[in-house]
Amino acid sequence: MPFSCRDWRRWIRPLVVILYILLLIVVLPLVIWELQKSKVGTHNKAWFIAGIFVFMTIPISLWGILQHLVHYTQPELQKPIIRILWMVPIYSLDSWIALKYPRIAIYVDTCRECYEAYVIYNFMTFLLNYLERQYPSLVMMLEVQEQQKHLPPLCCCPPWPMGEVLLLRCKLGVLQYTVVRPVTTVIALICQLCNVYDEGNFSFKNAWTYLVIFNNMSQLFAMYCLVLFYRALRDELSPIHPVGKFLCVKMVVFVSFWQAVLIALLVKVGIISEKRTWDWQSVEAVATGLQDFIICVEMFLAAIAHHFSFTYKPYTQEAEEVSCFDSFMAMWDISDVRADISEQVRNVGRTVMGRPKKSYFSEAQNDGERSGLLSSASQDAITEAASNQGQYEGLGRTPAPHSLSAPAGLDSAAWEEGFENGTGSTHDDERTNHTKEPEEADLIVIT
Repeated sequence: MPFSCRDWRRWIRPLVVILYILLLIVVLPLVIWELQKSKVGTHNKAWFIAGIFVFMTIPISLWGILQHLVHYTQPELQKPIIRILWMVPIYSLDSWIALKYPRIAIYVDTCRECYEAYVIYNFMTFLLNYLERQYPSLVMMLEVQEQQKHLPPLCCCPPWPMGEVLLLRCKLGVLQYTVVRPVTTVIALICQLCNVYDEGNFSFKNAWTYLVIFNNMSQLFAMYCLVLFYRALRDELSPIHPVGKFLCVKMVVFVSFWQAVLIALLVKVGIISEKRTWDWQSVEAVATGLQDFIICVEMFLAAIAHHFSFTYKPYTQEAEEVSCFDSFMAMWDISDVRADISEQVRNVGRTVMGRPKKSYFSEAQNDGERSGLLSSASQDAITEAASNQGQYEGLGRTPAPHSLSAPAGLDSAAWEEGFENGTGSTHDDERTNHTKEPEEADLIVIT
């Protein structure tokens, strides 16, 4: 039986605030003692100033995460949001630690670089979950829309067919970065151990230059697929204001990457040189420290932007009561990621082997239409497949705001009321006048 706390939504937020204040009471004296113990130079001053921004950033991000956990009513939308919100504290703490200990910077930055790919994947998942929730016939709706052409610089390429092909390729385009980034990060660690990485030095004799080019191409293609996906479904995504959310993810992930490249160029042209390294041991360490310091400052601004862009207020609605422990554990459930990756791997393998491709995006919808004719064996298979989900996968789920027959943007109650008052009577009259013919037709179909 899951752990349950009475009225936990009332006391969990004050408890977090008190714990954070106690943490500050412990950490701040340690930081001040560290500054007094060592000679206060440029390096320590930069680390102390960055720490101020870090400890202003973390409460803003944790408060947004906590509010989503308290009002955890739509897990298919809020779970990706919570994962995105964790990006800011991870970035800020990682950069602050790397700024203090430059020798382990490349190892600490591994977590940050892997998580940035995970953030892009979750943003795409958030958009797809919203569309599948609001538009059960998303694939068919896309197929009748005007063909979306490629954007520059790929405008000369043949367009991707509207419908499932466009959705699948955009999703794969984003998913490839979540694979490429961790792989290149592991390669960077190996190259560092072999003394051939040479971070921050543009030269074709080291591994860093090639990895930067490869990561850049993978990032740009993932970004391109997100933009193409948005242009094809701009009107359908407008209720969730995706532009602000898209800019928050883009500014954190891609700006941090490009400013690292810019700092490396400053080192290459000699603006940052060996003449003045302050307290750092090398010019490469200066470049890495400058990057980490800037990220600590930027994350404070990013936390404010995320607080308004990924707000919890649309999810404050009546829902089933959830214990504090179950709500917390649902945040860490990654069964959806595991299922999605295995699905995409099977799809890619089926394409490479030249086998017929299954329809993924319309599978659930088609099963719903045929549910009345399913045999008991098929129903058992569906039940078994559903049981393979994570323990907290569907926690807090609420009914969809629109019925399957109602168009998006129209409340189901209003839709049903209009149906009963208006067209419902006409439809009943027609059905009364032609009762025998439909029944005979139904018998033929069932037979």
